[in-house]
Amino acid sequence: MAKLSTDELLEAFKDLTLIELSEFVKKFEETFDVTAAAPVAVAAAGPAAAGAPAEAAEEKDEFNVVLEAAGDKKIQVIKVVRELVSGLGLKEAKDLVESAPKPILEGVAKDAADAAKTKLEEAGAKVSLS
Repeated sequence: MAKLSTDELLEAFKDLTLIELSEFVKKFEETFDVTAAAPVAVAAAGPAAAGAPAEAAEEKDEFNVVLEAAGDKKIQVIKVVRELVSGLGLKEAKDLVESAPKPILEGVAKDAADAAKTKLEEAGAKVSLS
């Protein structure tokens, strides 16, 4: 088997949908008995530990919109998810909503994250920003 470089792996991941990438992460975690969330938490804590925690909170300019629960109006939430995540088909959006809690948008600006959160909450979903 040919060994892929980091750049080649990243290019392959760019071609995957959000659902396919999520499934890959689950299989990776099961295969190697690891949790992908741990390195992210450590990386996020690193800059906060270097400076004052209050400064790090003020300087945060990228946010993740996380769907915690679809609520009673799942169909409305699926429609909003399809609107927010470009290129997402009906089945992928449905799977994403049903597998909550899941990130919907990652690394977006504060205003875009707030707008997405508002739209999802108006549709009946429970949403958090991280």
